[in-house]
Amino acid sequence: MHRSVRCAAYHPAMNKPYFVRAEWDEEAAVWVATSDDVPGLVTEAETLEALNTKLRTMVPELLDANGCMPADGQVAVELLARRFSVALPAAA
Repeated sequence: MHRSVRCAAYHPAMNKPYFVRAEWDEEAAVWVATSDDVPGLVTEAETLEALNTKLRTMVPELLDANGCMPADGQVAVELLARRFSVALPAAA
């Protein structure tokens, strides 16, 4: 069965980056990245720096593999990281 991949449409003049979300997985102690703009993107890394390094390779590879690579070959990525925590008041 052939699945149709939906590619985000980007016009080169707009310079709109591919949006990637990263959320902290407390249990696994890693940042997990996903994207609605990059078909098939799911990856993880222990630090945001390591995650960003992985994304520099993975995003263009996935775009190319899915036939979504921009004609000019330029791939700008916006990485938004979220990490939630609970702060407790200091004991008196």
